[in-house]
Amino acid sequence: MIKGKANLPLFIGLAVAVGILIGSSFNFKNKAVLFSSNTNEAKIKRLINYIQYDYVDKVNTDSLLDDAITNMLIKLDPHSVYIPKEDLKQVTENMQGKFVGIGVSFLMHEDSVAITGVIKGGPSYKAGIKAGDRIIIADNDTLFGESIERKAGVKEIEKGTILGNRKISDAVMKSLKGEAETNVLVSVYRRSTDEIIEIPIDRDEVPIKSVPGYYMINRTLGYINIDRFARTTYLEFKLALNELKYKGMTSLVLDLRGNPGGFMDIANDIIDEFLEDGKLIVFTKNKNGEVDKSFATDEGDFEEGKVFVLIDQNSASASEIVAGALQDNDKGTIVGRRSFGKGLVQQEMDLGDGSAVRLTTSRYYTPTGRSIQKPYNHNGNKKYGNDYLNRIHSGELISKDSIKVIDSLKYTTPKGKTVYGGGGIIPDVFVPLDTTRTYNNRLYRGLNSFVFKYVDTHREELNKWKLEDFVDNFDKDDKIFNQYLEELDLNIPLGPNSREDLERYFKAFFARDLFDQTGYFMITQKKDNMILKVIELDSKN
Repeated sequence: MIKGKANLPLFIGLAVAVGILIGSSFNFKNKAVLFSSNTNEAKIKRLINYIQYDYVDKVNTDSLLDDAITNMLIKLDPHSVYIPKEDLKQVTENMQGKFVGIGVSFLMHEDSVAITGVIKGGPSYKAGIKAGDRIIIADNDTLFGESIERKAGVKEIEKGTILGNRKISDAVMKSLKGEAETNVLVSVYRRSTDEIIEIPIDRDEVPIKSVPGYYMINRTLGYINIDRFARTTYLEFKLALNELKYKGMTSLVLDLRGNPGGFMDIANDIIDEFLEDGKLIVFTKNKNGEVDKSFATDEGDFEEGKVFVLIDQNSASASEIVAGALQDNDKGTIVGRRSFGKGLVQQEMDLGDGSAVRLTTSRYYTPTGRSIQKPYNHNGNKKYGNDYLNRIHSGELISKDSIKVIDSLKYTTPKGKTVYGGGGIIPDVFVPLDTTRTYNNRLYRGLNSFVFKYVDTHREELNKWKLEDFVDNFDKDDKIFNQYLEELDLNIPLGPNSREDLERYFKAFFARDLFDQTGYFMITQKKDNMILKVIELDSKN
């Protein structure tokens, strides 16, 4: 009889065995040497069977295996990750830039699924669904009241919380999504006619935008926001670029703030629009020293234009490839705060059961040869995850002088500009975090609900607005805004900054519901310090 910590070696053994099993599925060149027999596969199968049939307690071996893989990858680097099968589909859809569904956005208003937007040309648009409709039944699923709460598994304590609302939203999505070319029969309540209508909808592919907004800031300065580098991002970007050029754009703000990255080849395609033929974009190197270089072609459509790239502490990976390539080629101006610092490249490997591993297989380097990967260790990444807090405490989000640089990682661009490796892209023009404004959660908590309710009851008159006119003139007398403040029933007066911020986001939420994300950007960015800095820089040049 073995007592005490007998389960610890078992768990470690399982993790090691899983590692061998995963490795056997990769297309390594020396696979024949490492995996010359099936004994390792037999070992892991035997171990799983042994646990499943003879372990003293009932255990979920699938969950045990998932935990073992996750714990093993933690020992490698911060960006090698395991994606369970229940998460992989959503992750894949997000990066492919499309999913199969009915093409609506919604929120839970009171106890029902209220449609806030319908994607033009999508399945629901073709079927006649309108903004403001309440979906009450989808096939045999009741989607309102206690029925949807039970379906979502929402506990009493979770009702009205973020977690509870997320569970309900997931349950609604599960009822509405499905395979392409399948049909879902929905019953909707239409408030404008006070009737319940049955509408059949044929599910189809629906785009997930990665370029959520673009517009002209002034007569010659354009703006494009990219929130990730998905499969469809280049085509979305190209469409926006061409439209803004047609409107007279000669300078571009490329907003990559908060962009976590994505596909490297898509980032390279976008960079190619700005760089001349033959310019080095990026290169990668694996553990065997093999180098793969990417160069610009003669296909660029904005090589003569000025570019301002906005980055912050959450701009990572492919975002940093874009910023680094332009900075190292002396093209444009990088504006903002030091980026995240991810210089590792992952490849996704299917594990055969619907799950996958994204494994770091190489490092990338900017054209001057610098790696911008910040330090990490191979035995857990707690310090790595606390990097943002460290930046706050060091003061670097407020002052560029607080950014630590390493002289041994100093590089020089062709025009003599000094740049540094070792942990993110340091911008050419630093813009500090705005600490003069405070955020009171209570002021914003009911904003979504108020805006939807107001739009829902005044839709006909609000639909007469044009976007540009709306941005300049909506609610100039603050009548609607003051109505919102009355509903908040505040016991404390609003300071000037708090009122100004709340009023701006109040108006932006209306623009987003009535138009799209572009309207939201046009309003919120009127007091955006990075945008204001770019306007100043562009006017000087």
